[in-house]
Amino acid sequence: MRSRDPRDELVEHLGAMRAFAMSLTGNSALADDMVQDSLVKAWSKIETFERGTNLRAWLFTILRNTYYSHHRKARREVSDPDGVFAANLAQKPDHDGRLQMRDFNTAFALLSDEQREALVLVGAEGFSYEEAAETCGVAVGTVKSRVNRARARLAELMGLGDEENLELTDSVTTGIVSSQPHAV
Repeated sequence: MRSRDPRDELVEHLGAMRAFAMSLTGNSALADDMVQDSLVKAWSKIETFERGTNLRAWLFTILRNTYYSHHRKARREVSDPDGVFAANLAQKPDHDGRLQMRDFNTAFALLSDEQREALVLVGAEGFSYEEAAETCGVAVGTVKSRVNRARARLAELMGLGDEENLELTDSVTTGIVSSQPHAV
């Protein structure tokens, strides 16, 4: 039996790639650009992909490297530190779930890049610790430590006690804050 061409499988990973890019960037337009750039890189270097290995992990590694390259370049760009432009954006009325998501997003943004990355890979994308470690190029124990410290820091930032649960309807976010990985 002949294995599928990896190019045929790329589309299967678009949603997960976009979610990962969103968690890294916090900006949907930039996340879409990063996913597109990553797919172009993957397509042009598909011959370097080793058949029989984890295509999703390979794509996430490319996306992660694309993010860090962009992040280094963005340091030289003009930003909106006072939020003048952001303050002029319209927003839907808040309700309890939206307020909780806003609190979560605020706390999530305060985590280090490494902690956010580990939480998304393990909690939201359902990677095993081993797959996440391979994607990030670190030891398995390092990923476990990052996930544990990130979850503890999120609970601290959000003022959640040991017995309190964050009521979220989004299964991906629930996977990030809970000790149970998100089922893909």
